[in-house]
Amino acid sequence: MTLPTSVRIREVGAREGFQTLQTVVSTAQKLELIAALSETGVREIEITAMVRADKVPQMSDAEEVIRQFVRKPGVRYTALYLNPRGFVRAEETNRLDNEGWLYGAVSETFLKKNANVSVAESIQAIPEWLTAFASRGKKPQGLMLSTAFGCNYEGSFPDSKVLQVIRSSIEKVEQAGSQLPEVCLADTMGRATPEMLKRLVGAVRAQFPSLYVSLHLHDTRGSGMANVYAGLEMGVDCFDTSVGGMGGCPFAKGAAGNVCSEDVAYLCEEMGIATNVNLDAYCRAARLAERIVGTPLPGKLYKSCT
Repeated sequence: MTLPTSVRIREVGAREGFQTLQTVVSTAQKLELIAALSETGVREIEITAMVRADKVPQMSDAEEVIRQFVRKPGVRYTALYLNPRGFVRAEETNRLDNEGWLYGAVSETFLKKNANVSVAESIQAIPEWLTAFASRGKKPQGLMLSTAFGCNYEGSFPDSKVLQVIRSSIEKVEQAGSQLPEVCLADTMGRATPEMLKRLVGAVRAQFPSLYVSLHLHDTRGSGMANVYAGLEMGVDCFDTSVGGMGGCPFAKGAAGNVCSEDVAYLCEEMGIATNVNLDAYCRAARLAERIVGTPLPGKLYKSCT
């Protein structure tokens, strides 16, 4: 076991937390939450998504959110995008700090629902992604690999299938004369268990030793925090998390939100792992998120904070 000395939290609640709600959240409320999250000490906040409004109505005000949010020095503000058009759309706002992320999946069914492409088509499209990145002076940063730990539609996948998608993506990037620095293994449907996670992280590192591994974990089956601990045991030092544990994916049947930001930060701090966040400020942000959503959130720490 080699625990990291510090952990980087990438906060996704301001985007992840609203996308499945039936009642549309106002732009003003989204901006209020972004402002509260900006005071937590977290260094990266995903604030919206550049997706089709007819598919995800909550994101119909994406440009307005980006135009109005108040930037805090030292914080990176990003937006999710699922294709090169979305990347360019985000870049055209001239207010974001996006990096060159590729988006793919292991599950054919999920990827078809989420991005309307097959796994093979998503890999073949990588040169188009790289051209879009280059047009904005950016290199590829990583591959966000959804359903890496299985899929509610297709069940579990052998590690070999996950490794093959990563390998094919790396090869396509290298054929274009570039490098892929990072892979974020996403448990989109919350199917991972600690031993499964450790096995896959170990397999990825064994096959691709130069690849930085981060984790995007959901808590659908209640194993989210145990999976965070397993990731820490493997030395993983970067996690996508959501304030209050809010969220879920509209294209991932039954999926809950990401692991809770303040709960993850509490776990790390109590283990002597630095996170750079203010837990009291995070609890205040979680209580605000609860008021906006109108129902208690899955997070635990904010309910015990006074």
